[in-house]
Amino acid sequence: MSFSSLADALSVPGLLPVALLTLGVILVNGWTDAPNAIATAVASRALSFSAAAMLAAACNLLGALLSAIYFPAVTRTVLELAQFGSDRQTALWSLCAAMAAIVIWSTAAWLFGIPTSESHGLLAGLTGASLALEGSISNVGLWAWIRVLLSLPLSVGLGWLLAKIFAACPPQPWSAAFYRCAQRVGAAAMAFLHGAQDGQKFLSIFLLGLALATGQNSTAGPTPLWLTALCAGTMALGTALGGRKIIDTVGRDMVSLDLRRGLVADLAGAGALLLCTLLGLPVSTTHTKTAAILGAGSHPNWKVARSIALAWLFTFPACGLLGFLCTKLLLFFL
Repeated sequence: MSFSSLADALSVPGLLPVALLTLGVILVNGWTDAPNAIATAVASRALSFSAAAMLAAACNLLGALLSAIYFPAVTRTVLELAQFGSDRQTALWSLCAAMAAIVIWSTAAWLFGIPTSESHGLLAGLTGASLALEGSISNVGLWAWIRVLLSLPLSVGLGWLLAKIFAACPPQPWSAAFYRCAQRVGAAAMAFLHGAQDGQKFLSIFLLGLALATGQNSTAGPTPLWLTALCAGTMALGTALGGRKIIDTVGRDMVSLDLRRGLVADLAGAGALLLCTLLGLPVSTTHTKTAAILGAGSHPNWKVARSIALAWLFTFPACGLLGFLCTKLLLFFL
């Protein structure tokens, strides 16, 4: 991509609606995924809500910037799922429909305080929009979906298992001040890895929109630094807005967390995310950290856990169907 600024890129006809919707999804992602990094620190009172949200925003920004520049494997995996044919106009509108599907689903879930995965919503929305246009999934896209579906139990299982292992270790005679400090580091690490994962996913959509708007056949080439900074900054802004409803659901209603168990959840979630990011697997930060919290916490409320799991299961078909229907609706009026 050879654009030197956002104004330069938006001068391309048809790109503005894609850019606005993509930034809207990135904002919602930072807003609803903030609890993944800070729920444990807030629930255990290691940090106030406002301080935790600002810490997460800063680390989200750094993680998205550095991973997109130095380790873009997740971006490539997401782009393999997007097959929108050769017609530039219909492809751009289909991309808009996929983004609209994610916003609708994520906002509805947030109203009920349920942590859903915009990452999986993105993948499903893209696939639904592609099916509305192409009628099938390419072999490359099918392989990308296989990687996504295999990485789901890996990330959830690894987050839960690591938390159980760490929680079973004999308690150390560390002070409450030590645990508070360690949890702040853990929250920062989770936010950094969230940015590293989700920042790449949504940056890839912006790259795809630029490629489609300019008639390019691929998104190959270096990513403009201004674009990486814009996407990362928008996600950080969303994170700074917080997500108190979801924090209460995950960090207080689902389990009981003290300082030690909060640190265990942070370490387990960060370890699982780091491994998946290094492997280039587009996993859900929401699923990984929630599984780690469930594994680390005491007195789990299985009714709340089941409602969260059901929302996870419905994300794929719901966003896929919304992406398909929104695409068909837009194409009907074109």
